[in-house]
Amino acid sequence: MKIVTQVKLMPDAVQASVLERTLRTVNDAANWVAEVAFEHGVPREYELRKHTYAELRARGLGAQAAQHVIKKVRDSYTTLKANIRGGNLGKEGSQRRRKAESKPITFRPQAAQPYDDRCLSWQHDQQTVSIWTVDGRVKNVSFVCSPDALTMLQAHRQGESDLIERGGVFYLVATCDVPEAEQYEPDGFIGVDLGIENIATASTGYLAAGRGLNRYRKRQLALRAKLQKKRTKSARRRLKARARKEARHAANSNHIISKTIVTEAERTGRGLSLEELKGIRNRVRLRKPWGHLPAEGWGRVALHSWAFAQLADFIVYKAKRAGVPLVFVDPAYTSQTCAECGHVDKRNRVGQGLFICRGCGVVAHADRNASHNIATRGESVWNAGRESRVSATP
Repeated sequence: MKIVTQVKLMPDAVQASVLERTLRTVNDAANWVAEVAFEHGVPREYELRKHTYAELRARGLGAQAAQHVIKKVRDSYTTLKANIRGGNLGKEGSQRRRKAESKPITFRPQAAQPYDDRCLSWQHDQQTVSIWTVDGRVKNVSFVCSPDALTMLQAHRQGESDLIERGGVFYLVATCDVPEAEQYEPDGFIGVDLGIENIATASTGYLAAGRGLNRYRKRQLALRAKLQKKRTKSARRRLKARARKEARHAANSNHIISKTIVTEAERTGRGLSLEELKGIRNRVRLRKPWGHLPAEGWGRVALHSWAFAQLADFIVYKAKRAGVPLVFVDPAYTSQTCAECGHVDKRNRVGQGLFICRGCGVVAHADRNASHNIATRGESVWNAGRESRVSATP
Protein backbone atom coordinates (compact mmCIF):
# COMPACT_ATOMS: atom_id res chain seq x y z
CA MET A 1 0.00 0.00 0.00
CA LYS A 2 1.43 3.35 -1.08
CA ILE A 3 1.32 6.24 1.39
CA VAL A 4 2.97 9.64 0.92
CA THR A 5 4.84 11.34 3.75
CA GLN A 6 5.70 15.02 3.65
CA VAL A 7 8.66 16.65 5.39
CA LYS A 8 9.53 20.32 5.57
CA LEU A 9 13.02 21.34 4.51
CA MET A 10 14.88 23.92 6.60
CA PRO A 11 17.67 25.14 4.27
CA ASP A 12 19.89 28.10 5.08
CA ALA A 13 19.84 31.17 2.82
CA VAL A 14 22.42 29.82 0.36
CA GLN A 15 20.80 26.36 0.16
CA ALA A 16 17.34 27.91 -0.33
CA SER A 17 18.62 30.04 -3.20
CA VAL A 18 20.15 26.98 -4.90
CA LEU A 19 16.99 24.91 -4.45
CA GLU A 20 14.84 27.70 -5.89
CA ARG A 21 17.14 28.09 -8.88
CA THR A 22 17.11 24.32 -9.41
CA LEU A 23 13.31 24.13 -9.50
CA ARG A 24 13.10 27.05 -11.92
CA THR A 25 15.73 25.50 -14.18
CA VAL A 26 14.18 22.04 -14.34
CA ASN A 27 10.68 23.44 -14.92
CA ASP A 28 11.91 25.79 -17.64
CA ALA A 29 13.48 22.72 -19.23
CA ALA A 30 10.22 20.80 -18.79
CA ASN A 31 8.33 23.55 -20.63
CA TRP A 32 10.78 23.27 -23.52
CA VAL A 33 10.44 19.47 -23.59
CA ALA A 34 6.64 19.86 -23.56
CA GLU A 35 6.85 22.10 -26.64
CA VAL A 36 9.08 19.58 -28.43
CA ALA A 37 6.69 16.77 -27.53
CA PHE A 38 3.72 18.80 -28.80
CA GLU A 39 5.48 19.52 -32.10
CA HIS A 40 6.25 15.81 -32.61
CA GLY A 41 2.77 14.59 -31.72
CA VAL A 42 3.73 13.52 -28.18
CA PRO A 43 5.96 10.54 -29.01
CA ARG A 44 6.82 7.71 -26.64
CA GLU A 45 9.23 8.44 -23.83
CA TYR A 46 12.17 6.70 -25.52
CA GLU A 47 11.70 8.67 -28.75
CA LEU A 48 11.17 11.92 -26.85
CA ARG A 49 14.45 11.27 -25.07
CA LYS A 50 16.28 11.15 -28.42
CA HIS A 51 14.93 14.61 -29.30
CA THR A 52 15.65 16.30 -25.97
CA TYR A 53 18.24 14.52 -23.80
CA ALA A 54 21.36 16.13 -25.30
CA GLU A 55 19.91 19.63 -25.00
CA LEU A 56 18.88 19.05 -21.40
CA ARG A 57 22.41 17.95 -20.53
CA ALA A 58 23.73 21.08 -22.27
CA ARG A 59 21.44 23.18 -20.07
CA GLY A 60 23.26 21.90 -16.99
CA LEU A 61 20.93 19.14 -15.89
CA GLY A 62 22.42 15.95 -14.53
CA ALA A 63 21.76 12.64 -16.25
CA GLN A 64 19.08 11.50 -13.80
CA ALA A 65 17.50 14.94 -13.57
CA ALA A 66 17.20 15.06 -17.38
CA GLN A 67 15.57 11.63 -17.42
CA HIS A 68 13.09 12.69 -14.73
CA VAL A 69 12.18 15.87 -16.63
CA ILE A 70 11.42 13.87 -19.77
CA LYS A 71 9.38 11.33 -17.83
CA LYS A 72 7.51 14.10 -16.01
CA VAL A 73 6.49 15.69 -19.29
CA ARG A 74 5.45 12.40 -20.85
CA ASP A 75 3.39 11.47 -17.78
CA SER A 76 1.68 14.87 -17.89
CA TYR A 77 0.57 14.27 -21.48
CA THR A 78 -0.64 10.80 -20.53
CA THR A 79 -2.74 12.33 -17.73
CA LEU A 80 -4.11 14.98 -20.10
CA LYS A 81 -5.10 12.30 -22.61
CA ALA A 82 -6.84 10.29 -19.87
CA ASN A 83 -8.75 13.38 -18.72
CA ILE A 84 -9.88 14.09 -22.26
CA ARG A 85 -10.91 10.49 -22.81
CA GLY A 86 -12.79 10.48 -19.51
CA GLY A 87 -14.68 13.66 -20.34
CA ASN A 88 -13.16 15.68 -17.49
CA LEU A 89 -12.39 18.57 -19.84
CA GLY A 90 -15.81 18.69 -21.45
CA LYS A 91 -17.26 17.25 -24.61
CA GLU A 92 -15.53 17.27 -27.97
CA GLY A 93 -15.55 20.79 -29.37
CA SER A 94 -16.03 22.50 -25.99
CA GLN A 95 -13.94 25.61 -25.33
CA ARG A 96 -12.11 24.09 -22.34
CA ARG A 97 -11.18 20.96 -24.24
CA ARG A 98 -10.03 22.89 -27.34
CA LYS A 99 -7.86 25.09 -25.15
CA ALA A 100 -6.20 22.07 -23.52
CA GLU A 101 -5.57 20.30 -26.83
CA SER A 102 -4.38 23.32 -28.82
CA LYS A 103 -1.20 24.17 -26.91
CA PRO A 104 1.68 22.45 -25.06
CA ILE A 105 1.47 21.66 -21.37
CA THR A 106 3.17 24.23 -19.14
CA PHE A 107 4.77 23.83 -15.72
CA ARG A 108 4.88 26.40 -12.93
CA PRO A 109 8.36 27.54 -11.81
CA GLN A 110 7.69 25.86 -8.43
CA ALA A 111 6.19 22.65 -9.85
CA ALA A 112 7.29 19.36 -8.28
CA GLN A 113 10.49 17.71 -9.47
CA PRO A 114 10.94 13.95 -8.82
CA TYR A 115 14.16 12.61 -7.27
CA ASP A 116 15.32 9.01 -6.96
CA ASP A 117 17.96 7.55 -4.66
CA ARG A 118 20.75 8.50 -7.06
CA CYS A 119 19.81 12.20 -6.75
CA LEU A 120 18.67 12.26 -3.15
CA SER A 121 19.88 10.53 0.00
CA TRP A 122 18.36 10.62 3.48
CA GLN A 123 20.22 10.78 6.80
CA HIS A 124 17.40 9.93 9.20
CA ASP A 125 19.41 10.10 12.42
CA GLN A 126 20.64 13.62 11.67
CA GLN A 127 17.34 14.56 9.93
CA THR A 128 19.17 15.89 6.90
CA VAL A 129 19.18 15.16 3.19
CA SER A 130 21.77 15.38 0.45
CA ILE A 131 20.18 16.54 -2.79
CA TRP A 132 21.22 17.21 -6.40
CA THR A 133 21.00 20.80 -7.62
CA VAL A 134 22.14 22.71 -10.68
CA ASP A 135 25.13 23.86 -8.58
CA GLY A 136 26.10 20.34 -7.64
CA ARG A 137 25.30 18.18 -4.65
CA VAL A 138 24.04 20.14 -1.64
CA LYS A 139 24.56 18.28 1.65
CA ASN A 140 23.25 18.66 5.18
CA VAL A 141 19.90 20.22 4.28
CA SER A 142 17.86 19.88 7.48
CA PHE A 143 14.25 18.71 7.53
CA VAL A 144 11.56 18.52 10.20
CA CYS A 145 8.58 16.20 10.55
CA SER A 146 6.54 14.43 13.20
CA PRO A 147 8.03 11.40 15.02
CA ASP A 148 5.48 9.13 13.29
CA ALA A 149 6.48 10.48 9.87
CA LEU A 150 10.17 9.93 10.65
CA THR A 151 9.47 6.35 11.70
CA MET A 152 7.49 5.83 8.50
CA LEU A 153 10.40 7.14 6.39
CA GLN A 154 12.94 4.94 8.11
CA ALA A 155 10.89 1.78 7.84
CA HIS A 156 8.98 2.05 4.58
CA ARG A 157 10.31 4.74 2.22
CA GLN A 158 10.71 3.44 -1.34
CA GLY A 159 10.85 4.89 -4.82
CA GLU A 160 10.90 8.55 -5.75
CA SER A 161 10.48 11.70 -3.67
CA ASP A 162 9.20 15.01 -5.02
CA LEU A 163 10.77 18.38 -4.25
CA ILE A 164 8.15 21.16 -4.20
CA GLU A 165 7.98 24.80 -3.15
CA ARG A 166 4.88 26.40 -1.64
CA GLY A 167 4.93 30.01 -0.51
CA GLY A 168 8.72 30.11 -0.35
CA VAL A 169 8.85 26.93 1.78
CA PHE A 170 10.41 23.73 0.42
CA TYR A 171 9.00 20.27 1.04
CA LEU A 172 9.95 16.72 0.15
CA VAL A 173 7.05 14.36 -0.49
CA ALA A 174 8.26 10.77 -0.13
CA THR A 175 6.50 7.56 -1.16
CA CYS A 176 6.28 4.86 1.50
CA ASP A 177 5.30 1.27 0.76
CA VAL A 178 3.46 0.10 3.89
CA PRO A 179 2.39 -3.55 4.16
CA GLU A 180 -1.33 -4.13 4.58
CA ALA A 181 -2.55 -5.72 7.79
CA GLU A 182 -4.15 -9.14 7.55
CA GLN A 183 -7.93 -8.88 7.30
CA TYR A 184 -10.05 -10.49 9.98
CA GLU A 185 -13.38 -12.25 9.44
CA PRO A 186 -15.99 -9.52 10.07
CA ASP A 187 -18.86 -9.93 12.50
CA GLY A 188 -21.32 -7.89 10.43
CA PHE A 189 -20.81 -4.65 8.50
CA ILE A 190 -21.06 -0.93 9.15
CA GLY A 191 -22.72 0.93 6.30
CA VAL A 192 -21.54 4.48 5.49
CA ASP A 193 -23.83 6.86 3.59
CA LEU A 194 -22.15 9.92 2.05
CA GLY A 195 -23.88 13.25 1.54
CA ILE A 196 -23.59 17.01 1.88
CA GLU A 197 -26.03 17.96 4.63
CA ASN A 198 -24.49 15.07 6.57
CA ILE A 199 -21.02 14.32 5.25
CA ALA A 200 -21.00 10.72 6.48
CA THR A 201 -23.65 8.74 8.33
CA ALA A 202 -22.77 5.31 9.74
CA SER A 203 -25.23 2.58 10.61
CA THR A 204 -23.76 2.57 14.15
CA GLY A 205 -25.37 5.95 14.78
CA TYR A 206 -22.28 8.07 14.11
CA LEU A 207 -23.17 11.16 12.07
CA ALA A 208 -20.67 13.69 10.74
CA ALA A 209 -22.88 16.75 10.26
CA GLY A 210 -21.93 19.09 7.44
CA ARG A 211 -23.42 22.17 9.11
CA GLY A 212 -20.14 23.55 10.39
CA LEU A 213 -18.25 22.78 7.20
CA ASN A 214 -20.99 24.35 5.08
CA ARG A 215 -20.82 27.53 7.20
CA TYR A 216 -17.07 27.57 6.66
CA ARG A 217 -17.53 27.17 2.90
CA LYS A 218 -20.10 29.95 2.81
CA ARG A 219 -17.67 32.32 4.50
CA GLN A 220 -14.85 31.29 2.15
CA LEU A 221 -17.13 31.83 -0.85
CA ALA A 222 -17.96 35.37 0.28
CA LEU A 223 -14.27 36.16 0.84
CA ARG A 224 -13.36 34.78 -2.58
CA ALA A 225 -16.03 36.92 -4.22
CA LYS A 226 -14.66 40.07 -2.55
CA LEU A 227 -11.09 39.27 -3.56
CA GLN A 228 -12.03 38.39 -7.14
CA LYS A 229 -13.67 41.80 -7.59
CA LYS A 230 -10.42 43.58 -6.71
CA ARG A 231 -8.49 41.98 -9.62
CA THR A 232 -5.12 43.01 -8.16
CA LYS A 233 -1.90 41.07 -7.85
CA SER A 234 -2.13 40.92 -4.06
CA ALA A 235 -5.76 39.76 -4.30
CA ARG A 236 -4.75 36.90 -6.59
CA ARG A 237 -2.00 35.96 -4.15
CA ARG A 238 -4.49 35.92 -1.29
CA LEU A 239 -6.91 33.82 -3.35
CA LYS A 240 -4.26 31.16 -3.83
CA ALA A 241 -3.44 31.17 -0.12
CA ARG A 242 -7.11 30.85 0.83
CA ALA A 243 -7.59 27.98 -1.62
CA ARG A 244 -4.74 26.07 0.02
CA LYS A 245 -6.14 26.84 3.47
CA GLU A 246 -9.61 25.59 2.51
CA ALA A 247 -8.13 22.40 1.02
CA ARG A 248 -6.21 21.74 4.26
CA HIS A 249 -9.36 22.31 6.30
CA ALA A 250 -11.36 19.85 4.18
CA ALA A 251 -8.57 17.25 4.32
CA ASN A 252 -8.34 17.56 8.10
CA SER A 253 -12.12 17.09 8.41
CA ASN A 254 -11.98 14.03 6.17
CA HIS A 255 -9.12 12.57 8.21
CA ILE A 256 -11.09 12.95 11.45
CA ILE A 257 -14.25 11.42 9.97
CA SER A 258 -12.46 8.49 8.33
CA LYS A 259 -10.42 7.71 11.46
CA THR A 260 -13.57 7.69 13.60
CA ILE A 261 -15.36 5.29 11.24
CA VAL A 262 -12.43 2.88 10.82
CA THR A 263 -11.62 2.86 14.55
CA GLU A 264 -15.22 1.93 15.39
CA ALA A 265 -15.20 -0.91 12.85
CA GLU A 266 -11.89 -2.24 14.21
CA ARG A 267 -13.08 -1.99 17.82
CA THR A 268 -16.29 -3.94 17.13
CA GLY A 269 -14.74 -6.46 14.73
CA ARG A 270 -16.99 -5.45 11.85
CA GLY A 271 -16.30 -4.60 8.22
CA LEU A 272 -17.08 -1.41 6.32
CA SER A 273 -19.52 -1.04 3.45
CA LEU A 274 -19.15 2.09 1.28
CA GLU A 275 -21.31 3.25 -1.57
CA GLU A 276 -19.74 3.19 -5.02
CA LEU A 277 -18.69 6.78 -5.78
CA LYS A 278 -19.15 6.68 -9.54
CA GLY A 279 -21.82 9.20 -10.48
CA ILE A 280 -22.25 10.51 -6.93
CA ARG A 281 -22.32 14.14 -8.09
CA ASN A 282 -25.30 13.29 -10.26
CA ARG A 283 -27.09 11.46 -7.44
CA VAL A 284 -26.63 13.99 -4.65
CA ARG A 285 -29.09 16.88 -4.75
CA LEU A 286 -29.54 19.89 -2.49
CA ARG A 287 -32.08 22.55 -3.43
CA LYS A 288 -31.75 24.81 -0.38
CA PRO A 289 -30.46 28.28 -1.42
CA TRP A 290 -27.21 29.45 0.13
CA GLY A 291 -27.14 33.14 1.07
CA HIS A 292 -27.25 35.23 -2.09
CA LEU A 293 -26.87 32.13 -4.28
CA PRO A 294 -29.92 30.65 -6.05
CA ALA A 295 -30.58 26.92 -5.81
CA GLU A 296 -28.49 26.19 -8.92
CA GLY A 297 -25.54 28.16 -7.53
CA TRP A 298 -25.76 26.27 -4.24
CA GLY A 299 -25.77 22.98 -6.12
CA ARG A 300 -22.61 23.83 -8.01
CA VAL A 301 -20.73 25.05 -4.95
CA ALA A 302 -21.88 22.29 -2.60
CA LEU A 303 -21.40 19.39 -4.98
CA HIS A 304 -18.00 20.40 -6.28
CA SER A 305 -16.36 21.89 -3.17
CA TRP A 306 -16.39 18.73 -1.09
CA ALA A 307 -13.83 15.99 -1.79
CA PHE A 308 -16.06 12.89 -1.99
CA ALA A 309 -13.24 10.75 -3.36
CA GLN A 310 -10.73 12.02 -0.78
CA LEU A 311 -12.90 10.89 2.14
CA ALA A 312 -13.40 7.47 0.56
CA ASP A 313 -9.65 7.17 -0.12
CA PHE A 314 -8.87 8.03 3.50
CA ILE A 315 -11.31 5.38 4.73
CA VAL A 316 -9.86 2.80 2.33
CA TYR A 317 -6.21 3.25 3.25
CA LYS A 318 -6.93 3.48 6.98
CA ALA A 319 -9.01 0.29 6.73
CA LYS A 320 -6.19 -1.50 4.91
CA ARG A 321 -3.67 -0.47 7.56
CA ALA A 322 -5.97 -1.72 10.31
CA GLY A 323 -6.98 -4.95 8.53
CA VAL A 324 -10.65 -3.92 8.42
CA PRO A 325 -12.58 -5.69 5.61
CA LEU A 326 -14.10 -3.19 3.18
CA VAL A 327 -16.49 -3.58 0.25
CA PHE A 328 -18.15 -1.17 -2.19
CA VAL A 329 -21.83 -1.56 -3.04
CA ASP A 330 -24.28 -0.09 -5.53
CA PRO A 331 -26.14 2.73 -3.71
CA ALA A 332 -29.15 2.69 -6.06
CA TYR A 333 -32.46 3.07 -4.19
CA THR A 334 -30.83 2.92 -0.74
CA SER A 335 -32.52 6.21 0.14
CA GLN A 336 -35.93 4.91 -1.04
CA THR A 337 -35.80 1.43 0.51
CA CYS A 338 -37.04 0.75 4.03
CA ALA A 339 -34.31 -0.93 6.10
CA GLU A 340 -36.99 -2.64 8.23
CA CYS A 341 -39.36 -4.20 5.67
CA GLY A 342 -37.58 -3.69 2.35
CA HIS A 343 -40.42 -1.69 0.77
CA VAL A 344 -39.17 0.52 -2.09
CA ASP A 345 -41.03 3.72 -2.93
CA LYS A 346 -39.83 7.12 -4.05
CA ARG A 347 -42.35 8.72 -1.70
CA ASN A 348 -40.69 7.05 1.30
CA ARG A 349 -38.13 9.85 1.26
CA VAL A 350 -40.34 12.62 2.61
CA GLY A 351 -37.61 15.22 3.04
CA GLN A 352 -33.87 15.69 3.19
CA GLY A 353 -33.63 14.13 6.64
CA LEU A 354 -36.94 12.30 7.05
CA PHE A 355 -37.88 8.77 5.96
CA ILE A 356 -41.42 7.40 6.42
CA CYS A 357 -42.08 3.96 4.98
CA ARG A 358 -45.32 3.66 2.99
CA GLY A 359 -45.33 -0.06 3.67
CA CYS A 360 -44.79 -0.54 7.40
CA GLY A 361 -45.03 3.05 8.59
CA VAL A 362 -41.61 3.17 10.27
CA VAL A 363 -40.22 6.69 10.78
CA ALA A 364 -36.46 7.10 10.61
CA HIS A 365 -33.63 9.49 9.83
CA ALA A 366 -33.23 9.28 6.04
CA ASP A 367 -29.43 9.00 6.00
CA ARG A 368 -29.36 6.45 8.84
CA ASN A 369 -31.94 4.36 7.00
CA ALA A 370 -29.75 4.48 3.88
CA SER A 371 -26.67 3.51 5.89
CA HIS A 372 -28.45 0.41 7.21
CA ASN A 373 -29.33 -0.57 3.63
CA ILE A 374 -25.70 -0.09 2.59
CA ALA A 375 -24.59 -2.26 5.53
CA THR A 376 -26.98 -5.03 4.46
CA ARG A 377 -25.74 -4.90 0.88
CA GLY A 378 -22.15 -4.95 2.08
CA GLU A 379 -22.74 -8.15 4.03
CA SER A 380 -24.39 -9.73 0.97
CA VAL A 381 -21.45 -8.75 -1.24
CA TRP A 382 -18.95 -10.13 1.29
CA ASN A 383 -20.79 -13.45 1.62
CA ALA A 384 -21.16 -13.75 -2.15
CA GLY A 385 -17.42 -13.23 -2.53
CA ARG A 386 -16.67 -16.07 -0.09
CA GLU A 387 -18.91 -18.56 -1.89
CA SER A 388 -17.07 -20.81 -4.30
CA ARG A 389 -18.52 -20.96 -7.77
CA VAL A 390 -16.29 -23.82 -8.91
CA SER A 391 -18.09 -27.09 -9.40
CA ALA A 392 -17.19 -29.83 -6.94
CA THR A 393 -14.65 -32.42 -8.07
CA PRO A 394 -16.36 -35.79 -8.61
